[in-house]
Amino acid sequence: MVLKRVFDVFFALIGVIVLLPLFVIIAISVSINSRGGIFYIQHRVGRNGVDFKLLKFRTMYVNADKAGLLTIGHHDYRITTAGYWLRKYKLDELPQLFNVFIGDMSFVGPRPEVRKYVEIYSPKQQRVLSVKPGITDKASIMYFNENELLAAAHEPEQFYINEIIPSKIQYNLDYIDKHNLWLDIKIIWQTLKKVANK
Repeated sequence: MVLKRVFDVFFALIGVIVLLPLFVIIAISVSINSRGGIFYIQHRVGRNGVDFKLLKFRTMYVNADKAGLLTIGHHDYRITTAGYWLRKYKLDELPQLFNVFIGDMSFVGPRPEVRKYVEIYSPKQQRVLSVKPGITDKASIMYFNENELLAAAHEPEQFYINEIIPSKIQYNLDYIDKHNLWLDIKIIWQTLKKVANK
């Protein structure tokens, strides 16, 4: 969809330019708050099942992902002080504007998963890999409090696999069936409202 790509490139570029001062402030806060790099780079599964490197501002201590891929609640002991605020207002996701600009992602599309969980998708669920992943989607809005749900679960990973993943995928399959630029704009607006009201 050419129009969607033009939209992505134009607004990703504008976003990077306008938000550059904020990028600098966040980078400084991350670097002085804990040891490690400014960015967290993780392999995610993109369109057609091809892995790509997803960018985020680092919100956890170095090597925290070795203790598990899921974040359990906003007060997960692995999250840094700066990371708490970045996650609360989704500012850690801003570097994905670069992913959008280079074409790995779109503004709106199924949130990309790690290979571990994609491997358990059913053939029907794998259809979510037929489009570019996005910074936000309807599932992200509906599961804005996902970390709290996981924190309340007796077995967080099983709850994620058995309850959250299937539900998110269904939202995304519905999106694939009827997506258009106006729907994308609506989802972006709903996401911004959700973050602003956090």
